[in-house]
Amino acid sequence: MNRKLRRAAAAAAKRTGGSPADPRAAGLFSAGLKHHQCGRLAQAEAHYRETLALQPDHADALHLLGVIASQVGRHDVAVDLIGRAIARDRMSALYHSNHGLALAGLKRFADAIESYDRALSLRPDDAELRYNRGNALLALGRPCEALEAYERALLTKPDHVEALCNRGAALAALGQSDEALSSYDRALAVAPHFSEALANRGNALKALGRLDDALSSYERALTARPGDAQALFNRGVTLHELKRFEEALASYDDALAASPDHSEALSNRGDALKELGRLQEALASYDRALAVRPDYAEALSNRGNLLKLLRRFDDALASYDAALRLRPDYPEALSNRAVTLQALDRIDEALASCDRALALASDSVAALINRASVLQELRRFDEALSTYDRVAAIAPDHAEAQINRALLLLLSGDFAEGWPAYEWRRKLPSWAERGFSQGEWTGEDIVGQRLLLHAEQGFGDTIQFARFAALAAARGIDVVLEVQPRLEPLLGGLFGLQVIAAGRDPLPPFDRHCPLLSLPRVFATTLASIPSGVPYIIAPADRIAAWAPRLPGDGLRVGLAWSGHPDNVRDHERSIPFARLAPLTAIPGARFVSLQKDIRATDADDARRCGNVIDLGGGLRDFADTAAIVAQLDLVITVDTAVAHLAGAMGKPVWVLLPRVPDFRWLLDRATSPWYPSARLFRKGQTDTWDDVIAGVAKELAARAASASGTREQPDPM
Repeated sequence: MNRKLRRAAAAAAKRTGGSPADPRAAGLFSAGLKHHQCGRLAQAEAHYRETLALQPDHADALHLLGVIASQVGRHDVAVDLIGRAIARDRMSALYHSNHGLALAGLKRFADAIESYDRALSLRPDDAELRYNRGNALLALGRPCEALEAYERALLTKPDHVEALCNRGAALAALGQSDEALSSYDRALAVAPHFSEALANRGNALKALGRLDDALSSYERALTARPGDAQALFNRGVTLHELKRFEEALASYDDALAASPDHSEALSNRGDALKELGRLQEALASYDRALAVRPDYAEALSNRGNLLKLLRRFDDALASYDAALRLRPDYPEALSNRAVTLQALDRIDEALASCDRALALASDSVAALINRASVLQELRRFDEALSTYDRVAAIAPDHAEAQINRALLLLLSGDFAEGWPAYEWRRKLPSWAERGFSQGEWTGEDIVGQRLLLHAEQGFGDTIQFARFAALAAARGIDVVLEVQPRLEPLLGGLFGLQVIAAGRDPLPPFDRHCPLLSLPRVFATTLASIPSGVPYIIAPADRIAAWAPRLPGDGLRVGLAWSGHPDNVRDHERSIPFARLAPLTAIPGARFVSLQKDIRATDADDARRCGNVIDLGGGLRDFADTAAIVAQLDLVITVDTAVAHLAGAMGKPVWVLLPRVPDFRWLLDRATSPWYPSARLFRKGQTDTWDDVIAGVAKELAARAASASGTREQPDPM
């Protein structure tokens, strides 16, 4: 029996003789009342029914029979029975009050309020009636009126803990979290172990950003009521916001142990699993949430986000569309749907989806960022830059928007503004702060001092920007270059510097440090001043000799790299399925070598069936091996991977296949690169597919292979 119904039964028990007395009926009713007071509902019900058999118009028996029906969850029966009691005695405030409770149990809150108002006309100072009326108003989403009802209840009964607690809920609904917290604290001053007030207090503290305090309040609530599913869920949400994902997951699981069909816990559990990288389990959790609640738009949207992460873009789009059928005005789903449409190369639809999201939430930072990305894909660069500027006006410290703006500036060749803006990368979650006590070098004179330059991103970034180490050394600085372990054997002799592998402990002594990709800003690099002297990387002679016997002995020797790291956020844009390279591998006179260290499972069968490609990837230990192979090739053809940078840094002819809008380092609308003079860039046009790009490469390669073959077939001059 819940608290409201216990009170209703107690109040009803105090009322006697509301109907003309038949002595036998009076005795049966009195016996039933005693059973009711002791919680023996079955016996009480039997006596009330016997009373009604003798006296069908016995209003109190009808009323209390209705109260029992409410107590066991049969609110429809209660409404009928108490309504019949009211028909016999319209002046009973108690009847109207309990009729309201039964109607509220059926979620007929507007009807419940009418019943409470009738009761209040008879008993205007009843705190419990005011409290119940406030609950119905709050359930109807009318928090201002609910707040007034609770405050009137508290005028009559200042220590009404439930009214104080629900007053806090009304204040919270009005966004007045500080006042809500005060109301919960007033309730807890009266009842320190009131679990509902403790749990709601946690919600208010969470809304105020006081997450650790919120967590403490939830723990107190769970001490008072250990199996409270909602408090367990809210504790999980708070741990989630604190990025304590393992603990959040455990709390969601505890909530589900208490309430297996808690759809919000299932959905949030999926979010926690996604953060922990357990993607398939996350998908299963979203699916469980939707099995419980098929119309759960948020779970459908979150499921779409996960499918997008899994690169299952068609499935992600279907999930977003299902969410939007339920909630057409769901800006987050529209915004994320746009990202998926962009990945599917449905660019115009992606822009329309962003615009729909912004029509609903004009200041949505996520939708604005996604719109800017789509505008870039459409090569509407000025509009994209303006959109990033708009984000900066709304959220000046939004690192993702700022770094995207910086990359667009660099892509367009605006190095003067782009390199300083690129420092925003240090505010991204992916940035690993080294915590050095030594100061960072910003270009001042430190002749004779030791400078630690440290790699910070991918292999290709290190290869590209390692050239700046020589500029620092030329200033009379003793330079130590820290690189990824797989690059150290190759770069060990670079520019005569000391090169060390990351992870060395302890580091050699140094006076200053600088992240490698901050050097272009330090040196105020422009397009004209890019240090482009090549080769600046040379393969070790012993490695060249070791690999020579495994390379083709005739024909134009071409290295191939068609996919980058699968975890790269732009992998779907830059990597190409091996099968699409068929027009290249069929060209007479060309012999191919795979430079892929790892061949994806989706490419394995096609690569194995191709007899004109020698797979050397399994033997590549590090980049010194890759460089040794590249050194003995005539040409490298690659997508935007570290192989492109390696071949370019070695001065080897390299053809780079680029998406419609490439990474910033390849700039725009040019067939050559100021970073790598030996590179030739093959770009997707606005309406091109990879097949179109590869067809152009095949034509050029066929001519080159034929030329090489003709040159080799000419007799030696006499």
